[in-house]
Amino acid sequence: MSTNKQSTVRIALGTWDRLREDAYSVRYEVFVVEQRVPPEIELDDDDAVSVHAVAYGPDGTPMGTGRLLPDGHIGRMAVHKKARGMGVGGQLLDALIGQGHGDGHRMLVLHAQTHAAGFYEAHGFTVEGEEFVEAGMPHVVMTRVLR
Repeated sequence: MSTNKQSTVRIALGTWDRLREDAYSVRYEVFVVEQRVPPEIELDDDDAVSVHAVAYGPDGTPMGTGRLLPDGHIGRMAVHKKARGMGVGGQLLDALIGQGHGDGHRMLVLHAQTHAAGFYEAHGFTVEGEEFVEAGMPHVVMTRVLR
């Protein structure tokens, strides 16, 4: 009998003040260390006004994070390398989509790294427009209409 690793993940939603340490630990590891994004552009003023999601493993370690801005943009989605392929990103995205729906957004928008577009398409997002470069990496704008 196989075990479902998804059931051992807990998603917390909250403010930057509450989740900053855990969210930033994941973002720093993924964006700054792994993807070499300059630390000075990784943090921004949007953190203070966003709803943040952090995925915690069974031992309470932060495994992934993402945020929802007041205008319906989802961003800063990141999952630790050791937790990839376990459904963590999908659970984070679902939590942020649910938050967006609850906040009354009619459409959610995100800038996906091009290699991750298929992941977002599997969660109902559609590519809009041409590829562009952000933080030195190719991205595409993706949207999802909420009903």
